[in-house]
Amino acid sequence: MNIDETHDPSLESWVESANSPDCEFPIQNLPLGRFSHRGGMVRMGTRIGDFVFAIENQSRVELSQALRAQNPNPPRDRLFPLDECELLLPFHIGDYTDFYASIFHATNVGSMFRPDKSLLPNYKYVPIGYHGRASSIVVSGTAVKRPSGQLQSELRDGAPPVFAASRQMDYECELGCFIGRNNPLGEPVSIEQADAHMLGVCLVNDWSARDIQRWEYQPLGPFLAKSFATTISPWVVTMDALDPFRVPRYQRPEGDPAPLPYLDCEADRRRGGIALRLEVWLSTARMRAENIAPLRLSHAKFEQMYWTFPQMIAHHTSNGCNLRTGDLLASGTVSGPGNDECGCLLELTWRGTQPISLPTGESRKFLDDGDEVILRGYAGREGFRRIGLGECRGILIAANPIN
Repeated sequence: MNIDETHDPSLESWVESANSPDCEFPIQNLPLGRFSHRGGMVRMGTRIGDFVFAIENQSRVELSQALRAQNPNPPRDRLFPLDECELLLPFHIGDYTDFYASIFHATNVGSMFRPDKSLLPNYKYVPIGYHGRASSIVVSGTAVKRPSGQLQSELRDGAPPVFAASRQMDYECELGCFIGRNNPLGEPVSIEQADAHMLGVCLVNDWSARDIQRWEYQPLGPFLAKSFATTISPWVVTMDALDPFRVPRYQRPEGDPAPLPYLDCEADRRRGGIALRLEVWLSTARMRAENIAPLRLSHAKFEQMYWTFPQMIAHHTSNGCNLRTGDLLASGTVSGPGNDECGCLLELTWRGTQPISLPTGESRKFLDDGDEVILRGYAGREGFRRIGLGECRGILIAANPIN
């Protein structure tokens, strides 16, 4: 563990709101992001309590020292109220890759479509992933338009598809990892080196049109069912901040194959996992109109993922693929073994056969227009200050009219 003075749980800030016990952005967090204040210039910043603090060329230790309560000359001119700031995508994202790293999610989804063989033979050997669409990644709070596409007829086999708005809109609760260091084209990153290429993490909602996906995904995988929008949280919680919450990677069940040598090392076995709790909340238009608080649909533990981010990076670059600073890797849906640990509606409603009941009397198989999905995440451990990832929000709005 690389623990230093910035992780000291007794540290307090001259920004009073950061010292509240339930604050997710205390001085021990110091995430990275971009913002503008009242329409002004775009700047790099960190979240501290209920404020945004503009960052200059500072190390984590220097930033921590500038914000500590003991600082005799606090730079208050660099502090801006959060509600006066527009939060932007934290970096320019050149490439985006989405993985499928939860064995619980993969098993659940596989069993819906292949009851006799829920996992394909390659799953326990290779981190499965696909190249996503970077241009349609949006920051939390951006409305997401229901996509249209080809839908397979549900009435009779062999009928031609129709072009229509998706009727089975879903979310996927994921964790994203930003790449902080390039590797040259043709030069793989070893699993021993992979940690050094990880800058930090954010929340990811990989919106999915399940009916479009079901028709298009064979033989090459997701396309229009995923590329219309992916929402991420605005703050990147650095790996330095998460050092106290690194844990041994998921213990594979007895009988599962060991990772191939290029996906295995002692350091990854010892601290490849991250102890994060991820939650999904839902607020419908009617719930908001009736002042009913969002409903938590699920929660899951990221340390239960079958594949770690270092393994994903090592595999991604094993053929010489060059990852670049600002590239985003997403974990795939984070699910656990329990019924309340499913990270998408496809699992929670078991393909729409078991609708969710809401406090208003409404029910959901998939998302309706006006539904807001809220992802939240945090890390906590005895002896350290709890830190949060913030929120990743998006409201689904109606599709464009079809001529």
